[in-house]
Amino acid sequence: MKKAKAIWLLILLVVPVLLLSGCESVTKRADTQDTWNRIERRKRVIVGLDDSFVPMGFRQKNGKLVGYDVDLARAVFKQYGIKVDFQPIDWSMKETELKNGTIDLLWNGYSVNPSRAKKVAFSRYYLENRQILVTKKKSNIKNLNGMTGKTLGVQNGSTGVTVLDEKPKLLKDKIKNHTPVLYDTFPNAFIDLNANRIQGILMDEVYANYYIKHQPNSNSYRTYISKELPMEHFAVGMRKGDKTLKKKINQGLGNLQKNGELRKLNEKWFGQDSNYLGPDNAK
Repeated sequence: MKKAKAIWLLILLVVPVLLLSGCESVTKRADTQDTWNRIERRKRVIVGLDDSFVPMGFRQKNGKLVGYDVDLARAVFKQYGIKVDFQPIDWSMKETELKNGTIDLLWNGYSVNPSRAKKVAFSRYYLENRQILVTKKKSNIKNLNGMTGKTLGVQNGSTGVTVLDEKPKLLKDKIKNHTPVLYDTFPNAFIDLNANRIQGILMDEVYANYYIKHQPNSNSYRTYISKELPMEHFAVGMRKGDKTLKKKINQGLGNLQKNGELRKLNEKWFGQDSNYLGPDNAK
C-alpha cells in the first residue's frame, strides 16, 4: 500500500514538470522556426492587432474590420496567394502572443524601438509616425510643461509608455504622481479626456489625426508636437526565426511601391502619399 502511494506521489510530482518542459519546448520552437513553408501550405497567415487602432485596423459600426494595415497586409500576401486572418489581441501581451505562436505577425501601427527589437524581428519600415500630446483647448494646455501636475493617459503596451520611461524629464516627471493612467484602448482614454478625468493623452500622431478628424467636436482638441520626441517608423513584427517570411514581406512591400498600389493606399487613408518605404533589410 505504501509502495503504491509512493508511486502516485512520484507521478504527481513528475507529470507537471514534463508538461511545463513540453510547453517551453513548443514556445521555443515557435520562436525560432522559419514557418514560411507551413504558412504557404495552409495558404493562411495570422496577424495580431488591436482592432480599435484607427486608421490602421479598426471596426466600423457594422463590425467590419478595415484600415490601412488591413489593406496593406492583404495586398502583400495576395501576391503569394495567401489569405490574411486578423486576430484581435491584448496589445500589452502582443510579443508574448507572437512568441507563443498563436499569431504569425504584428501588423498594426507597430513602432520600431530598441526594446522591441530584442524580442522580435522587423520588416522594412513602411510609414513614419511620432508621439504627440492631445489635450482639450479649454484646458489651455499648449505644451508638455502645461501637463505639470496634470493627469496623463497612455495606452498600455504602446510606444507612449516606452517614451515616458526612456525620457522621463520630458513628461513623466511633470505629470501628477509621475505615473500615467493606462488604458486598454485609446477610445477609452478619449472618453476620460472629454470628461476631464485626464487632461492629456500621449499617443501616435497617425491615430490622433484620424480620430480627431472624424469626431463631431474635432475643433475642441489641441495637438502638440515636441521636437524632443523623435520620429518613429511603423514596421511589421515577426519572430526572429521567420527569415523567409521577413524576406517575402519586404519584397511584397517593394512591389506595391513599384506598381503604385502603396501610393493609392496612402492617399485612401491619409489623403496624400507618404512616399516612404525603408530599405529592404532582409537577410
